[in-house]
Amino acid sequence: MSTEPDSGMPRPSRRLFLGMAAAVPLALSLGTASARAATGTPYVMGYFTESPNNLGSDYGLHLAVSTDGLEWTPLNQNAPVVTPTGGFGGLRDPYILRKQDGTFVAMATNLKGTDWTQESQYIHVWDSADLRSFDNYRLLKLHDMDTHSWAPEAFWDASRSQYAIIYSSVNSTGHNVIMVSYTTDFQTATTGQVFFDPGYDAIDGDMAVGVNGVNYMYFKNNSTGKLLGSKSTTLDPGSFTAFTGTVSHGSTEAPILVNSQATGTWYLWGDTYTPNGVFYAWQSSDLAAGTWTAVDQRLYTPPLNCKHGTVQPISQTEYDNLVTRWGTPAWNRIKSSNFPGRYWRHVNFVGRIDPYPFDPYTDSQWKLVPGLADSTGVSFQSVSYPTRYLRHFNYQLELDVNDGTSGFAADATFYRTAGLADATWTSFRSYNFPDRYVRHSNYVLRIDPITTTGAQADATFHVGY
Repeated sequence: MSTEPDSGMPRPSRRLFLGMAAAVPLALSLGTASARAATGTPYVMGYFTESPNNLGSDYGLHLAVSTDGLEWTPLNQNAPVVTPTGGFGGLRDPYILRKQDGTFVAMATNLKGTDWTQESQYIHVWDSADLRSFDNYRLLKLHDMDTHSWAPEAFWDASRSQYAIIYSSVNSTGHNVIMVSYTTDFQTATTGQVFFDPGYDAIDGDMAVGVNGVNYMYFKNNSTGKLLGSKSTTLDPGSFTAFTGTVSHGSTEAPILVNSQATGTWYLWGDTYTPNGVFYAWQSSDLAAGTWTAVDQRLYTPPLNCKHGTVQPISQTEYDNLVTRWGTPAWNRIKSSNFPGRYWRHVNFVGRIDPYPFDPYTDSQWKLVPGLADSTGVSFQSVSYPTRYLRHFNYQLELDVNDGTSGFAADATFYRTAGLADATWTSFRSYNFPDRYVRHSNYVLRIDPITTTGAQADATFHVGY
């Protein structure tokens, strides 16, 4: 059995994806009880991207889709679908809301990069009929204070017949609080007022509205890097009180709540920046209890380099239309089964599994092309070095230039099989050494005979994005 210790990495941002079940409502956000529906409903995620050395950083709106809210397919080759033309020329912390009329509004922090001195009273806003185009770009002012408007989210407040935009800002208290501004059209908004102030630095509010008559908001205690839950029987500013213990993995922010209609399970997602930009998920059978247990990382794969995301349920037609409009990646990433925080990559032209994220991030992208020696098999072409392929040499996988020989073609060809440790995953059998499979040993990829349950786990992988 493998005993390799897993390790963490550099920082992401707040609020990533959700998961498991939501309707295609003509109202309300995914965290809202009435927005939940049957299992299998597709989802769209909006996000921006950052990587440890900023080789993959892009401050436009990116989209990904999923059929289960867990495994995500980036659209447009993981490039932005729209980028702000005003303000600071970039965005962070996007949020997509399906409005009461069934169309969408996208909003985001007016901030590019990590220069936190770029404070703005405004947020970016677009209208969109179907997320295939983004129209009526504008900056929306939320307050008159000399400070920021970060991490906007929105929900429909039926008691006011208005949308509430909640966001992080500093008011007269001198620390971050959750503010709220109200709007009917996202063209103008009321001057911000304090929505939630627990007496310490609080950011990143995410709502679940109307759950058995109670409204829940999870947020980050920015002083401790922990997530907390609060609740209220109304949506009135000042009515929420914290009621849970803390949830975190390292320093965690950007909480997202979602309920699985299939099982009734609640999921809480957190975007960590310590350790090093990993998204984690927790689950609970009872939102009112406020207790959470970790979800296995094998069950979810966020888009490459994604940061501080937002998820909304969509119809199957909308899903199909988004894929048609923006296209799916020409590359894959390959995740380890027994170390699901690690992905295939090459370092100094040696194949290995390393903790995500890293730069150059393209070293973990592979084009799975027809096998060089047998087109029913597969060969792994590097995105970073398109003339190079993974091949075995002395049983170790190396990234070498295809010299056109039959020997190279044989060494670089593998057959996909059902995963040796999990038949829903994948294993790769060598073309010219059919008793050997690709596995990791001391994090290095090689081909070996598989004779133990530990080796079966080492030889099992997930091919995704």
